[in-house]
Amino acid sequence: MRCPSCKCDMIVVEHNKIELDYCTNCLGIWFDSQELELLLNSTGLDSRGLFPSNTINSPETRSPEKKRRCPICTKQMKKTTIGQQPEILIDICQRGDGLWFDGGEIASLIKQLADKTSSNRNSQQQILDFLRETFKAQI
Repeated sequence: MRCPSCKCDMIVVEHNKIELDYCTNCLGIWFDSQELELLLNSTGLDSRGLFPSNTINSPETRSPEKKRRCPICTKQMKKTTIGQQPEILIDICQRGDGLWFDGGEIASLIKQLADKTSSNRNSQQQILDFLRETFKAQI
């Protein structure tokens, strides 16, 4: 698969039987449909309220960032924000193929969710360690 940001080939990284596409050049991560929820649920992190209802049809967030194309369907993706304080700008395929996180964005999201959730600290620490090692995330 080609990176929607820098157009380099991405590698597949597996965690808890979830295959993620990772760009070793720009450090971005592609989540196929439902993979982010699977990853978060596997660690006990609460993803409820993370996405606005009907994210695909929500208004686009204005951004100076260049629009990217979905690596699956090649259609232009929409910019939207998730998380809170600070919000994280991600790219979402409007057909529902998946989500693109630029380098460091997924780590910011996991940290926000881990700070809000006090249960299952072991699983949360495992995913934070995984992100640090695999995606060179600064957490």
